[in-house]
Amino acid sequence: MSGAERPEWVVREDASATVLVALFVRQALGIRAPEEVPHLRGAPAAQPEDDDDARLLERQWLAYWAMAVEPQAHPSPVPLDLVDGFETLAVLPVDGFDELRAAMAPLAADAVAFARWASDRYAQQARSGSASSYRAYASAIAEHERRVGRRAHSFELNVQVLPLTQRGVWWIGSLTIAVTDGLRGDVAAFDPAIQPIIAELA
Repeated sequence: MSGAERPEWVVREDASATVLVALFVRQALGIRAPEEVPHLRGAPAAQPEDDDDARLLERQWLAYWAMAVEPQAHPSPVPLDLVDGFETLAVLPVDGFDELRAAMAPLAADAVAFARWASDRYAQQARSGSASSYRAYASAIAEHERRVGRRAHSFELNVQVLPLTQRGVWWIGSLTIAVTDGLRGDVAAFDPAIQPIIAELA
């Protein structure tokens, strides 16, 4: 295949244990933001609080979330350090995150176990799936090209396939979307759901 024929788009699909840990922590601490992203299925959920401590935790978590989803786009101005008990799946800046670090500590074992389970489950389904991830996106891009009458622009997209409580697609970073695992596994429903994302990028 020559360079001219090769697609100029890159889609990376994953169920990142780092992203899953961050969402588990959010839910277990009762953090609302980002409000549009649903809860994880099967993970504990605390009632959200509305006080200064809760707002401080939310601010720290949102900064941690941005680094977990797109670390290259959100570099820390200070060194990062692994969070005790989370293996290599959670890092926080050494300064300014003491409250979140302390709140996360009791969640470590459960968060890591959940993230490993969900990530492994995705990997098994991806291996056994009849439709390869390349084909799923290639058909959506081909449909977009037919609709607009030109080749797709070059773009990059990261897709996190997550066990969320609602079916759908959500932007969680500038180049990253979250897709419910059930929707990703439903070829007929996934194609129209991914079309608006492709149209926005390509």
